[in-house]
Amino acid sequence: MALSLFSDPMAEAPEERHLKLTGEFDCDPSPLSTLRHSTSHVMAQAVKRLYPDVKVAIGPAIEDGFYYDFARPEPFTPDDLAKIEDLMREIARADLPFERQEMDRAEAIRFFRERGEPFKVEILEGIDAPRVSLYRQGEFIDLCRGPHVPSTGRIKFFKLLSSSGAYWRGDERNPMLQRIYGTAWLMKEELDTHLWRLEEAKKRDHRKLGRELDLFDFYDVAPGAPFWLPNGMILVRELERFAREHLDARGYQEISTPLLIHKRLWEQSGHWEHYQDNMFKVEVEDELYTLKPMNCPPSTYVYRRSLRSYRDLPLRFSEMGRCHRNERSGTLTGLVRVRQFTQDDAHIYCRPDQLQEELSALLDLVREWYKTFDLQASYKLSTRPGKKLGTEAQWDAAETALHESLKANGLAYEVNPGDGAFYGPKIDIYVQDALGRQWQIATVQVDLTMVPERFALEYIDTDGQPKRPIVIHRAIYGSYERFIGILTEHYAGAFPTWLAPVQARVLPISEKHAAYGRTVWQRLRAAGVRAELDDRNEKLGYRIREAQLQKVPYMLVVGERESQNGTVSLRHRTGEDLGAVPLDRVVADLATEIGSRVPSLTVGRS
Repeated sequence: MALSLFSDPMAEAPEERHLKLTGEFDCDPSPLSTLRHSTSHVMAQAVKRLYPDVKVAIGPAIEDGFYYDFARPEPFTPDDLAKIEDLMREIARADLPFERQEMDRAEAIRFFRERGEPFKVEILEGIDAPRVSLYRQGEFIDLCRGPHVPSTGRIKFFKLLSSSGAYWRGDERNPMLQRIYGTAWLMKEELDTHLWRLEEAKKRDHRKLGRELDLFDFYDVAPGAPFWLPNGMILVRELERFAREHLDARGYQEISTPLLIHKRLWEQSGHWEHYQDNMFKVEVEDELYTLKPMNCPPSTYVYRRSLRSYRDLPLRFSEMGRCHRNERSGTLTGLVRVRQFTQDDAHIYCRPDQLQEELSALLDLVREWYKTFDLQASYKLSTRPGKKLGTEAQWDAAETALHESLKANGLAYEVNPGDGAFYGPKIDIYVQDALGRQWQIATVQVDLTMVPERFALEYIDTDGQPKRPIVIHRAIYGSYERFIGILTEHYAGAFPTWLAPVQARVLPISEKHAAYGRTVWQRLRAAGVRAELDDRNEKLGYRIREAQLQKVPYMLVVGERESQNGTVSLRHRTGEDLGAVPLDRVVADLATEIGSRVPSLTVGRS
């Protein structure tokens, strides 16, 4: 099947290309993806040698690696993975050529049926092509469009990582298969770096750190909804304070809309038809309500409560709105995929002639916002899809405004053709964390028709006639839950001082220094520093180590000399000992560091 028959086959997920045999290749033909695809075939060959009764399904290359799905009654163990990996290395050393052959589809069905491979038969029965291609290395042969490396000897730097259950074709009504994940790289240094990042990511896992640092917890009485602990609520409140300072300075007005909303609102917006399965429904006095899954339709009531003039626009309504979405339990992942979340939402109602200026200002805000957290942003512009609302002229104007706003801010960006929302184009904003991982957080959407037309929004223009406003939907954190999860891993729990739940801990050397320790603690508290006094009857080294494990930015050790001189012995959580520093200077420098929200520890260095 020729590549030219498809609009963009490479936009399909690797799994889809394997299952449908669409496009010229099953995998992206770039060298690294080709290597990983070939490694997945070698893994399947090793599994079949070790466990002949296993049935093979699909094995695509994916971001940073590959996987292969197998039908096997019991899960693969770590010992199994070690045996499979050892055999893969033997196959690689054998330098078996990857040989392509073509076969009539009917003949291929008979071939795989005789070999007892039902998943290959199902794939073949679902495609519309007279001939198909297969690849062989040694005794192993697989249905595949390729491409592959010339021989198994090209496969040198790989590692099997884990195994898990996965439903065939991703459908829970289908059989559960066993999926083995691995990674492969062109250079040993690349493999070593990737494995280091994986180990570092385990240490930084926000679910692990959330428990260790007493930030949040989850309980089975409320799946997918975090219980915020006092330390975690400090993070939430500081992020709220940061957001409000920025938004107040830019003319936003904060609103709050109800959590429980009648279904007729969602019928009007169109969400009831397409999204109701993701809503939590509540019956009240024979009327059906839902916990709101998003804030945009309710915000229209605030707009419509007054007659709006062109002079009133733009109106920038911000909302820290709690939302609920009925996500499947199997998809819930700590704070980054939850059922209950709070968005730092905003809806900007503006005239068409104001759109470009509002978008430029918004992108400037995003860039300034993320800079505080030392997060590097990247941008993708998603344009009109095939099925859409509105006229071509409206889309032309909106897409032009997005292009111009990105250019006006000097931002490099990729164009993602056809991936806009059905009601307007959008900019998706990604951030790169300390481990180089990309997270999609913010979205800036231009709504041409959904909210303005379905809710009959109007303003009176200069000619005295009613006109439709344009609505910009945006969130910068995305949600507080997801953003805090990302920040926790980005900082490895060692938050900047302004965010840290405990900013300083006072440690008297012994009981006789407790009085001065309390004086130091009170000075810090009076200056607005979140400080703790640890005067327990424990060894000083033990208390210092505990403060470091809790990622407390500053430790102020006080003894006889410090109490006589009005100083403290200052230590950073990194273990750096700054020696004796006057208490007045520590208090003043801490206040400056916290107030300026700098990302590094500066107290005691000047």
